[in-house]
Amino acid sequence: MSWRSEQIWIETITGSRKISNFCWTVILFLGSLGFLVVGISSYLGRNWLSLFPSQQIIFFPQGLVMSFYGIAGLFISSYLWCTISWNVGSGYNRFDRKEGLVCIFRWGFPGKNRRIFLRFLIKDIQSVRIEVKEGRVLYMDIRGQGVLPLTRTDENLTAWEIEQKAAELAYFLRVPIEVF
Repeated sequence: MSWRSEQIWIETITGSRKISNFCWTVILFLGSLGFLVVGISSYLGRNWLSLFPSQQIIFFPQGLVMSFYGIAGLFISSYLWCTISWNVGSGYNRFDRKEGLVCIFRWGFPGKNRRIFLRFLIKDIQSVRIEVKEGRVLYMDIRGQGVLPLTRTDENLTAWEIEQKAAELAYFLRVPIEVF
């Protein structure tokens, strides 16, 4: 989502609260829970799941390995649930021609550096850069600071959309476009 006037352009950035992340986290949680239940039922010798009778899966080594995969999957899914609940990566880009400032804000992981806030002068921006190596990523080249990514590699923007976005931003900031 984006809001724009003649002097200010605010672009909101979606973090980890995407439908695909929810789907993968639920799938991973249910799969790892299934592995753990099968491993535990093979250890106890009881059928907790009717799909896999415990007599067919011996605890050592199959049940032990399935328990390990289940526990590992539960840890990974809990990590993903945490990133979704903290909404890591969300924020906004604010381009203000009136004040001559660019503000980049992102939420990170909890801790001392949870809030990531970068501020630059518009006159320090050398160019808007499009890189096509690993997907299509839009960067902002800042004098003395290097390049700063403005889009993610997993946004799946088409070539036309990324070029349109780069052209609009370069026109708004009055800087040239570079393609790499």
